[in-house]
Amino acid sequence: MTQDSAVEALVRSRIRGMRTALGWSLDDLAARCHMSPSTLSRIETGPRRIALDQLTSIARALGTTLDQLVESPDDEDVVIRPRHDPERGLTAWTLNRDSGPHGLTVAKIRVTEPVRHGAAELKVHPGRDWFTVLSGTLVLLLGERTVLVEAGQAAEFSTMIPHAFGAHDGPAEILGIFDPEGRRIHLHGPW
Repeated sequence: MTQDSAVEALVRSRIRGMRTALGWSLDDLAARCHMSPSTLSRIETGPRRIALDQLTSIARALGTTLDQLVESPDDEDVVIRPRHDPERGLTAWTLNRDSGPHGLTVAKIRVTEPVRHGAAELKVHPGRDWFTVLSGTLVLLLGERTVLVEAGQAAEFSTMIPHAFGAHDGPAEILGIFDPEGRRIHLHGPW
């Protein structure tokens, strides 16, 4: 089986699977994407090549995107692998592949190094950061303030205030939401 035919078989399977999961007959989906039921049947079963305009119409009718219909079936689209920055004592898992609304990124971060207290370590950028501590305690330097955020607590602050964070008395894990600038500042490194 060639790669093209493997992708087509996957797309056909996804169309049929999504249609049946929605409880729709061929007639139901055909009406929603303005095709004949026989054309749709031939698309699902394979004897007919799928034209891009047909695929677009089918995706729209199913409430999905072309990307979701043709995305790779390998484990790279499922497994999220950590990225390590040993110099900063960070391991991060970016949990959403595409930026969410307003370019937000969700990441789980394991922090093992204490915060560095030099002025060069404090960063400023437009926007806001949000995080909740999953385990351990995080030290948040926020301007002149030192804030301890413990497991089960959350923090939210303007990132126009100079800030940095680090572990307090052992590793800490956080779940953070970062805007594009926050992602660039906090999740940069040799990733």
